[in-house]
Amino acid sequence: MKFVDEVTIFVEAGWGGDGCLSFLRAKYVPKGGPNGGPGGDGGDVVLVGDPHMGTLLDLRFTPQQKAERGTHGMGKQMAGARGADKRIAVPLGTVIHDAETGEPLGEIVAAGGEFVVAKGGRGGRGNMSFATATNRAPRRVEPGQPGEARTLKLVLKLMADVGLVGFPNAGKSTFVSAVSRARPKIADYPFTTLVPNLGVARATSGRSFVVADLPGLIEGAADGHGLGHQFLRHIERCGVLLFLLDIAEERGGDPLADYKTLEKELASYSPELIAKPRLVALNKLDLNPPSALVTRLKRAFARRKIPFFTASAATHQGLQTIIDASADFLPATRLLAPSVLAD
Repeated sequence: MKFVDEVTIFVEAGWGGDGCLSFLRAKYVPKGGPNGGPGGDGGDVVLVGDPHMGTLLDLRFTPQQKAERGTHGMGKQMAGARGADKRIAVPLGTVIHDAETGEPLGEIVAAGGEFVVAKGGRGGRGNMSFATATNRAPRRVEPGQPGEARTLKLVLKLMADVGLVGFPNAGKSTFVSAVSRARPKIADYPFTTLVPNLGVARATSGRSFVVADLPGLIEGAADGHGLGHQFLRHIERCGVLLFLLDIAEERGGDPLADYKTLEKELASYSPELIAKPRLVALNKLDLNPPSALVTRLKRAFARRKIPFFTASAATHQGLQTIIDASADFLPATRLLAPSVLAD
């Protein structure tokens, strides 16, 4: 399934029904009076949070969403039926913007949460509503009011608990596949991951949480370089950031310098990101990194008071320790049952 995290749609609520012009005509009632009923209100357009959705793909192919209009009023004082609401399922974490002004209108963060994006028009009054002591036979009615219509931009920010941050080929996809039943694409070349992948990891205590494998960042990602800038917003909702570093010998780099670059990119994108709790893991331990390098990194992150781990996603060495530590950083309210999100 294609991952779509931005979509523009046009929504239109239903018109209200017209009021009815009617007079009672019955045997033995020569002056029955007005009995035209009001029209029904138009239906609303409502966004509803669906925990089983992970993309806005469905709306990409149905960009116009309209609710039903109310039916017209009828004689015998009968009101028209209200138009049915148009209920649109969206994934949790969807942020709603007015496409014309860019104004944020709201967001959907809870399963079953609802947000009315277009209000239906009010039904018009029938002539029975205008009868008075001095005007007993009014011929006045009201037409139904139009429903709200607007163009919306929906932006998805994934509702993950732990976000993996790292350079391309740091082993993030392998890490997610090792700690969950998610099966992202894995290959030995950069930018294998083109869309975020979610998996549910389980700590030794039995608690579970959602891990997000995000496309690799590069220097300048906050300014639009590479692929990572397209998905930086998905990190905003993560409770914990897990920096995954590799030994970097093959490209002549330095894991500590890589960490500083990643930290700088997150800070450039949003100061709130860099304030989140974080852990650091040196991946690819199976490649036997120099002990001097590991010692230097331990000391460097100890000075920063950042938990540091060594692991090998390929051989699963040290992964459970990292998962347990990540769970400890998350508040109990963020820990999810595995059934909440399909692996």
